[in-house]
Amino acid sequence: MYLSQLANNGRKVATIERALAAIAEAQRAAEYANPRQSAVVRSVLQGIRRTKGTAQNQKTPISIEDLHVIVAALPDGGKGVRDRAILLLGFAGAFRRSELTALDVADLSVTSEGLTVTLRRSKTDQEGAGRKVGIPRGNGLCPVRAVTEWLAWLQARLGDGVSTAGPLFRTFDRHGRLLGNRLDGKDIADLIKTHTKRAGLDATRFSGHSLRAGLATAAAKAGKSERTIMAQTGHKSATMVRRYIRDADLFGDNAAKGIGL
Repeated sequence: MYLSQLANNGRKVATIERALAAIAEAQRAAEYANPRQSAVVRSVLQGIRRTKGTAQNQKTPISIEDLHVIVAALPDGGKGVRDRAILLLGFAGAFRRSELTALDVADLSVTSEGLTVTLRRSKTDQEGAGRKVGIPRGNGLCPVRAVTEWLAWLQARLGDGVSTAGPLFRTFDRHGRLLGNRLDGKDIADLIKTHTKRAGLDATRFSGHSLRAGLATAAAKAGKSERTIMAQTGHKSATMVRRYIRDADLFGDNAAKGIGL
């Protein structure tokens, strides 16, 4: 009855399945039977899937071409320096919004090869084991240069202490003055919307996930292996990564291509 009510209230299939997973985990912890193994529950969920469909409304990945246009349209000043670093680091690292906003200055280490980013905790690492992500140096759109320029801007205003303490990405007020509070996930989503619109793109097509999806899609188009992409994105399951690979190869190995049409 609860699952049916969620469906009647317009919840998406993915949302309903997450709710069921949470209930099942609570039941397991209380040493009760797993409701997902119930024939009645499985039947109701199957009916919901048939009625509502399981295709998710995925936002558009930001492509390399999009990124060039967006970065070129960024405003001058500290906020523009910060947002360039967010966009390029978020893309190159395939970071989630929560991972970007959780970064401290101390989590970065610049080397001759690039930038080493230490993620203390992430969505798929609730126990805080942490993992390191390598960000290589680029040419025109270099995420390492963008981040070091932002750190230099911060240090010039906050002093040497910024090199070892505090959040990496900080807020500004509406007059462009640095406030110093840590950004949150909504801030990241909002700035992506703002800058895609500023660049003349359809902002409704993009979301906070578009940077992460953009790297995975661009890497798939470049022929990077599934294992290599997963190492950068931190995906535990290959299911989502394979979707990016399929989307990137829609026209590469197409049955209708090169047959004389």
